[in-house]
Amino acid sequence: MGAGGRMSDPSEGKNILERVPIDPPFTLSDLKKAIPAHCFERSVIRSSYYVVHDLIVAYVFYFLANTYIPLLPTPWAYLAWPVYWFCQASILTGLWVIGHECGHHAFSDYQLIDDAVGFVLHSALYTPYFSWKYSHQNHHANTNSLDNDEVYIPKRKAKVAVYSKLLNNPPGRVFTLVFRLTLGFPLYLLTNISGKKYGRFANHFDPLSPIFTERERIQVVISDIGILAVLYATKLLVDAKGAAWVTSMYLIPVLGVHMFFVLITYLHHTHLSLPHYDSTEWNWIRGALSTIDRDFGFLNRVFHDVTHTHVLHHLISYIPHYHAKEARDAIKPVLGEFYKIDRTPIFKAMWREAKECIYIEPDEDSEHKGTYWYHKM
Repeated sequence: MGAGGRMSDPSEGKNILERVPIDPPFTLSDLKKAIPAHCFERSVIRSSYYVVHDLIVAYVFYFLANTYIPLLPTPWAYLAWPVYWFCQASILTGLWVIGHECGHHAFSDYQLIDDAVGFVLHSALYTPYFSWKYSHQNHHANTNSLDNDEVYIPKRKAKVAVYSKLLNNPPGRVFTLVFRLTLGFPLYLLTNISGKKYGRFANHFDPLSPIFTERERIQVVISDIGILAVLYATKLLVDAKGAAWVTSMYLIPVLGVHMFFVLITYLHHTHLSLPHYDSTEWNWIRGALSTIDRDFGFLNRVFHDVTHTHVLHHLISYIPHYHAKEARDAIKPVLGEFYKIDRTPIFKAMWREAKECIYIEPDEDSEHKGTYWYHKM
């Protein structure tokens, strides 16, 4: 995955690991003015088309797998199941992305419709919609702030755990990546691992969690009800079809969605060129610019372009995905060297980031003592 080496604009022609500047000469208003007005328009009909399209494709994958894989000889079945899991997880990730878009009020002009669609899509994919929506909004409001961001908060060198040092080798990195991809999202939801430190236990299912404000707590309960309803429906499916069938047809693809989500966001927010800031130097636009686009090849389209329009998304999150590429291209001349896309093949990039981005520290000779950069051990 990833186009690796294609150079279609100046942002790709320089050393991709070169650090981005930290003081933009433009404002958010300048960026908005550069974007065609129609890019801000949300159409419930057009957005709904993508939901229906993805659901139809997901049903076709299900039908083919359920009908034909059991008829294959054993060796071929062992090969066919992973193909189904990859295809189904990919298209379901597209649906997850639309649910995420609902949380940003980018699906339609009607908040109620956005929340209803997002709630159904995310609940079906074992994601507490409102709970994650609110913590994710906090992430957007505090991106790359070491004091207030909600997720992907790197450690300083002195805080690197002993086990991280022990795992700083090829077998350890394989273990770390597998652990992060498979258990990272569930553990983040359940224990707030890698999230903001609140001084007490926090998770996405407790309405009294410090993650949430008073006005958000009732919607956290609604999210919990949605997850419980899906758990109950899963139990009924297990009773009717068996655990092996439910696991193969549904649960493994959902795990694949979570893995894709973690992989995408990890690569968006982990890169040698990206700074983090403490409270002495952080401001909103500095943080919003401290992300990077990635190229997932043919999966860019399957994932509704969330992979290579992430810089835009952190600047203006309510632009729908079907306008995102045009809006991204419109702001590139304004962003200049503040825009980066890394087309390194995904597996190579994942390995590089796991090896090179271990801890953060400010440069000793820099006047920006509140600006931190990734280093390796």
